[in-house]
Amino acid sequence: MTRQEIQKEVYRIFREEFEIEDPGPDDDLKDMHGFDSIDAIELFIELEKMLQISLDQEIKKEAMLHIRTVNQICDYVAQFLPEQEPSQPGTIRK
Repeated sequence: MTRQEIQKEVYRIFREEFEIEDPGPDDDLKDMHGFDSIDAIELFIELEKMLQISLDQEIKKEAMLHIRTVNQICDYVAQFLPEQEPSQPGTIRK
């Protein structure tokens, strides 16, 4: 899953679950959209479904303290996905 695909899915979750239409990637969700701790719990449930994993309560609790924007959510999700091999011919691998 690419960063763009992650972001698209996060925006879908915000539209369908929270009725927040396209928040800015760096909007403070709490201050600008009234996103509260109950919303954050629901978001993590949706992210677990998307990732098809179960996250440890301590990991979720720590993330809830620091994640405030869509970009931060995307970064958070990306850390749980396996790194993808380059698929373009001629791409230099590190």
